[in-house]
Order: sequence, then structure tokens, then C-alpha cells
Amino acid sequence: MSFTGSKHYISTDDLSLAVNSAVVLERPLLIKGEPGTGKTMLAEEVAGALNKQLITWHIKSTTKAQQGLYEYDAVSRLRDSQLGKANINNIENYIKKGKLWEAFISDQQVVLLIDEIDKADIEFPNDLLVEIDKMEFFVYETGKTIHAKHRPIIIITSNNEKELPDAFLRRCFFHFIKFPDRETMEAIIAVHHPNTKKELLSEALDVFFQIRDIPGIKKKPSTSELIDWLKLLLADDIRGTELSDKNTEQNLPPLYGALLKNEQDINLLERLAVAQQKNQQITLQP
Repeated sequence: MSFTGSKHYISTDDLSLAVNSAVVLERPLLIKGEPGTGKTMLAEEVAGALNKQLITWHIKSTTKAQQGLYEYDAVSRLRDSQLGKANINNIENYIKKGKLWEAFISDQQVVLLIDEIDKADIEFPNDLLVEIDKMEFFVYETGKTIHAKHRPIIIITSNNEKELPDAFLRRCFFHFIKFPDRETMEAIIAVHHPNTKKELLSEALDVFFQIRDIPGIKKKPSTSELIDWLKLLLADDIRGTELSDKNTEQNLPPLYGALLKNEQDINLLERLAVAQQKNQQITLQP
């Protein structure tokens, strides 16, 4: 089977090609792109389309590579020994399996998502090189080597917050998700809000892309914010003409708080709206 998207996820031809190429090459697929372009959702949809289990490892700034393999709880073992419990001789009782271990021992091939790998320390990717290459790792406490029953389909996402090591990049198939153009965005909206009137959709997309093109905008609205904004517009029964009407208060689009996520961008939009209103007033003067 090959991935071509789903009824819930619009995949461009180049993205589908990247997914299928990574599967054929048996290499991790490294996905980069703006926040909100569907990187995390991609793994969910690939797993669903290929009918495979999804195992997700969300990375934080404090996450260590070892946690993906296993963690040995020496403290609990010491406490149990002091309490005289009988199971302390079996070290396996105190080993917590990580996400890679779960993926390796699965009876069926799974999709493993390593989400936002760039949040971790710079050495984090390098610490996983051997395990990803050889599909095995050694458990020192038990003296056993864990081998992957089936090589998982590994999808790794990054928001480009920091550069990843070259040695790690060489082992991945890379794809950058470009921000959707207008045609692709219309297809995405059709999935989430299929009953949106053409006039409202056209005007909403005009406003959305105009805001994204404003010089100096700190956090450009993403696809997810557009979907949320349209949901609010539909809930309030706002017509497309209300978005294009230049006589609205301060020339601001309704419910713009769904699109902009910080006060600097809101202030910038408000200043531009005031300036535009003044220009209109000057133009209307005889």
C-alpha cells in the first residue's frame, strides 16, 4: 500500500512521494515546516491509511534519548528491598519500556512518531543513531539485546528551532512541507468545513493571506488558525460581504483574535487598519 492522503488529510503529490520513498528506503522521514502545517497529523493519517498502530513520542526540552529505549527505576528497587519484597531479584520488574522498545517488540509493523525532535538537547538525535540504524539496543541491567521484530515506519517532525546534526540528517529522508497555496487551502477547508459558502471562503482566504503577507508580522496565522476562524465565522453566521466591507469598525476582520496569537501582531494589525481608514477618508474628500 502507498500513502496518498485521506478524507481527513490533504496530501500534496510531493508529500505523498516523500512518505512512500521513506517507507521503501526504510529510512526515517524527517518532516519540517511551519507550525500548523500538519506535520504531527501526518503520522496519524499515515498510520490510519496503512492500517498500522501509531506510537507517539512527544519530545520536550528535558527529554533524553535513553527514555525512548527504557528507564531503570533503581529507587523503587531499593525501596522494595528495604520493605523485604520478594520480586527485587527480577530486575525486569523495575525497567520501564520506552517508545522505541514498544515499537521494536510489536508483532506488527507500527508507525513511530518522534514529535518535535528539535525541542531536545542538540545531542539527542546523535544518541539515537545506532538504535535507528541497527534497529536494536542493549539493556545493560539485564544483559539482553532488544531487536526490532519489524522495522517501524519512523516519522520525525521538527519546527526548525535548532539545527540537527549532519550525521543524523544523512540517515533520514527529508521533506519540507511548503505552506499551502490558495488552491490547496481550499481543498483543506473543504475537508473541515464542507458547507462553507464560496463567497465567505473567498473573502476569508483573501483576509487570511493578506495578514500573512503583512511585513513585520511575528506569528503568521497557520492552517489550523484559519480552520478555527472559519468555524467561528460560520457559528456567527457572518457573510462574505462583512469581511470585504471596508466600513467595519477599525477596518479589522471580525473575530481576528482567532488568527493572531500575540499582542504585537494585534497592535500591528490595528495600526495598519487605522492608517488604511485615514487614507480612505482622504480619498473620499472632494
